Amino acid sequence: MDLFSQNALKRHVGQPLAERMRPRTIAELVGQAHLLAPGRILSNLAPGRSVPSLILWGPPGSGKTTLARLLGEALRSELVALSAVDAGVKEVREAVAKAAERRDQFGARTLLFIDEIHRFSKTQQDALLPHVEAGTITLIGATTENPSFGVVAALLSRCRIVRLEPLGEAELGELVARAVADRERGLGAAELVVDPEVTTQLVTAAAGDARRLYSILEVASELARQSGSSLVTAEHVAEAAQGKSLLYDKAGDEHYGVVSAFIKSMRGSDPDAAVYWMTRMLEAGEDPRFVLRRMVIFAAEDVGNADPQGLVVATAALNAFELVGLPEGVLPLTQAVTYLALAPKSNRALTTYTAARKLVREHGALPVPAKLRPGSVAGRALGHGEGYKYPHDFEGAYVAEDYLPEALVGSKIYEPSSSGFEAELAARMAALAQQRTKK
Repeated sequence: MDLFSQNALKRHVGQPLAERMRPRTIAELVGQAHLLAPGRILSNLAPGRSVPSLILWGPPGSGKTTLARLLGEALRSELVALSAVDAGVKEVREAVAKAAERRDQFGARTLLFIDEIHRFSKTQQDALLPHVEAGTITLIGATTENPSFGVVAALLSRCRIVRLEPLGEAELGELVARAVADRERGLGAAELVVDPEVTTQLVTAAAGDARRLYSILEVASELARQSGSSLVTAEHVAEAAQGKSLLYDKAGDEHYGVVSAFIKSMRGSDPDAAVYWMTRMLEAGEDPRFVLRRMVIFAAEDVGNADPQGLVVATAALNAFELVGLPEGVLPLTQAVTYLALAPKSNRALTTYTAARKLVREHGALPVPAKLRPGSVAGRALGHGEGYKYPHDFEGAYVAEDYLPEALVGSKIYEPSSSGFEAELAARMAALAQQRTKK
């Protein structure tokens, strides 16, 4: 190691590799080409140019903080950074007051960067509104959550939502190569050797997260150094990664995305995908009962009477899990999800209830026909129960009769599908309808 490399390392003592390798210019930024390409919102950044207030929405390690810093540099604007975790209305007001002073005295703009902005309360977010509206600050908010869930509507209407994507494999591979080669900020002074297979392992373990990539690489390189070698091996990376981190927030956007994919895979009759998404949730720490509740709902909403056994299987899986718990409880879950995925589908439970609800809301509480009311002693004096035909007194335990309120007689609410067992129900309804015509 030469003197220059030693001095460079001394300057960065205690600073994580991810921070040292943070891009210093837009040109160094890897990924997010959809934002920086010509004609896009963040292209051709230059001093004096303005940008609207932005909400940067993306997964961890996609470059939200970096992009905010680079915007400040490129636009020659003062960047004031706050974290919603430890800042409040007081800090926001102080930042706004200084921004107004800069604008009035020097004509300078201020970019107020608020990390994890979704953690601000409604009151805290409302405190930003007049200052964003007046242009005292240009707000740059960063969030890993869907802004529609975590940012108040009034603030969203004054900001442009910018979606950042996870870094791709090629982009993460480029970051590995940069860190290994950079003698000033990276690991180049150590003259490490990282084979292509190990780079692939690093990229896979990072799962689109640049910060995680650098953290694993930094620990793996230290393990190599401790072993007296410059070769970073697969064993070093495996030890540094300690298992692949699964991006999943039980209350956030990724949660809803995975759950949606799980349900849509079952609805699409793809057991492989359904089991995959279920496993993603379970391995990330989701409560199995939440998954089971979704399966019970699905069994009624999407399978229904096309296979009535689906609801039995789903509720049995819930009972079985309560009986055995984890880890064995994943077996009844897997059995149930594959059954539901391959079951014939019908959404008639949903459409039927919707149709009935529409009639109830449109017509209100229509009176119960007298013949359907209980024929108690007091009721009989009012004609209750009079004229009621007891089905079991007739052949086939059926007699043509009207059971809806008089104003709704003839309304069709349940329309069976032709899927699975429901086709048999449709045939039975058709046969009963034929008998009604002979009434």
